[in-house]
Amino acid sequence: MKIQLWREILIPYQQAVEELKVKFASIVHESRRLGQYSPIEYVTGRVKKISNILEKAKKKGIPLERIEDEIDDIAGIRIICQFVEDIDKVVELIRSRKDMEIKEENDYISNTKKSGYRSYHIIVYYDVHTALGAKRVQAEIQIRTLSMNFWATIEHSLQYKYAHNMPDNIKKRLLNAAEAAFNLDEEMSRIRNEIIKAQNLFQVKSSIIADILNNIQNLHKVCDDIKDVERIQEEFYQLWDRGNFEELDKFNKHLDRMAAVYKAQSLN
Repeated sequence: MKIQLWREILIPYQQAVEELKVKFASIVHESRRLGQYSPIEYVTGRVKKISNILEKAKKKGIPLERIEDEIDDIAGIRIICQFVEDIDKVVELIRSRKDMEIKEENDYISNTKKSGYRSYHIIVYYDVHTALGAKRVQAEIQIRTLSMNFWATIEHSLQYKYAHNMPDNIKKRLLNAAEAAFNLDEEMSRIRNEIIKAQNLFQVKSSIIADILNNIQNLHKVCDDIKDVERIQEEFYQLWDRGNFEELDKFNKHLDRMAAVYKAQSLN
């Protein structure tokens, strides 16, 4: 295939990656705005390089005209979770979506590969609309924890370095590292509730501080007594320095009432 033709072929896959990244990332942003825990920590994506596509096709004996049908990971999305339990939630979320159709699922967490690799893979059909027209493409979604992703990234780099002919001593050390990553996930699951509570508290506190600063800014616009606003701002800094969540929440509600009074006065 000519280079220009390859570029045209990959355009729908590039669009699919960008759209899927936005859709899954929006779940993270919406959850955090609502002060809720998100099972997704972050999302990445990539389109397979032409050289890697050709290498895979050669290895599997796939003719060029069958590449798009038989290579299902030209478009790849990686969803990273904090906890193993979150992976099941993300899988259910994908199963419930109407904008993509699941072709295949592979659970390499319950069925860990011999190398130590752990991840959950879902192949989906996804429709895109580009300047070249509408097209249904395949995309692979990998769902894994932070520790699984760290291990897999290192393992992939070593496989590339040794051209898939890794020395036995390196394989053994990678297996030991995979076991350590598994144990880390297990330990994090045991204290999962405490971690989530701490993270939720941080999100709520951040939201309250943002509300307070917004209220102070609005009061500065409508309040005639600048010194009064400066006093309020100084009081906020003192409360923030003490770091007492209950005091900050109470102070924020007080500012809400003040803002409502000034707003009512401006309408009269």
